[in-house]
Amino acid sequence: MTKDMTKGSPIQLMLRFAIPLLIGNLLQQTYNMMDAAIVGRFLGADALASVGSTSSVQFLVLGFCSGICNGFAIPVARYFGAGDYGRMRNCIIHALILTAGAAAVLTAACALLCPQILHILSITEDIYEDAYWYLLIIFLGMPFTLLYNLLSSILRAVGDSKTPFVFLAFSAALNIGLDLLCILVFSWGCAGAAIATITSQAVSGICCLVFIFKRFTSLLPTHKDQHLTGTTFAMMLGMGVPMGLQFSITAIGSMVMQSANNGLGSVYVSGFTAASRIKQFVMSPFDAIATSVSVFCSQNAGAREAGRIRKGFSQGLIAGVVYGLIAGIIMILFGRILSMLFVSADSVQVLDASAQYLRYMGYFFWSLGFLNVCRMCTQGLGYSGRAVISGIMEMIARTFVSFVFVGAYGYTAICWADQTAWIMACIYIVPMCLYCIRKVCRDM
Repeated sequence: MTKDMTKGSPIQLMLRFAIPLLIGNLLQQTYNMMDAAIVGRFLGADALASVGSTSSVQFLVLGFCSGICNGFAIPVARYFGAGDYGRMRNCIIHALILTAGAAAVLTAACALLCPQILHILSITEDIYEDAYWYLLIIFLGMPFTLLYNLLSSILRAVGDSKTPFVFLAFSAALNIGLDLLCILVFSWGCAGAAIATITSQAVSGICCLVFIFKRFTSLLPTHKDQHLTGTTFAMMLGMGVPMGLQFSITAIGSMVMQSANNGLGSVYVSGFTAASRIKQFVMSPFDAIATSVSVFCSQNAGAREAGRIRKGFSQGLIAGVVYGLIAGIIMILFGRILSMLFVSADSVQVLDASAQYLRYMGYFFWSLGFLNVCRMCTQGLGYSGRAVISGIMEMIARTFVSFVFVGAYGYTAICWADQTAWIMACIYIVPMCLYCIRKVCRDM
């Protein structure tokens, strides 16, 4: 069930790998959108604002979880591509131990600091209580998020993007059903939406674990694979922590931007929340394309196939940019219609705010093709630390726009913050990625 990506047509291999990943990402975003739609439609605009007002800090913490798991899977992909399955399994046992430690520390710290986090985000009194319970429950479910992210990353590292998709599809349907049950039947409000989300995450993670034990025994460490070394722990942390920080540093800028937006009032918070849900959905293909390029380049680096690395990267980059152009046009032309998935037609001001954000974002959406593919390729080749700098540049750009321009230009400045961050990050990561590719190929 593994897939060796060191032989065959690069674009065909990457597309076959990316399609289940894309569908899985879309399903995940679909149930995130359904979560927001159910909250907005049945609990009202203030409840939607409560859920959306914490999205940036969720991205910070959960993005770190996803990032470290993806980083831990890079050596797995490289040793798989090199055919060194003993080292591959040894990396897996180290990854499991590190992930368990991260789950304990992050869950305890985030749960205890939840009130302080909401204060930093400038959450207003009218939505504070719902925002608190929603965020606290999401934090308490973090171990399940880490479990699914690690196991799905390992499966993708050995070329299997279908299995995580199957379990994610089941959990997506479960999440929607639980949303309706918890909100409409049990009347648990925003807390019910959070309970539905973490329960579905737990199901997908446990399903992956059971499947690996029963059907994917080649990934299970044997007794001789279970020797632990400080060198391997350091190597795994060197891959995982920079990728986790990459997500978190990017999210810090988003938190600053969201905090600035929260101060503009509930209309703009609701409009920003609706637009952000749509943004996350249309960004899913970027993640699928970039992840396929990363795994492809990582496996071929292990197999010492320089020509395939260059070819796979260039074909993946073209695919990402073309998609960005098409998606950008759709957001420019149909942003208001898409926003009506979350906001009723009589909430004219909220719809206007959401449509404005999507329209402005659409003008530069193509730049995410360059940013995501180049960043993931750099990470897949083993240069996670260098890729972090692109996240720092994103953070600086969003923070600068939020502090300098929001006071004068209000919501219009918020609508330009993301694009400014993307362009700034591209200025660094594109030439850095090309340098890393040349270096890896030269050293083979």
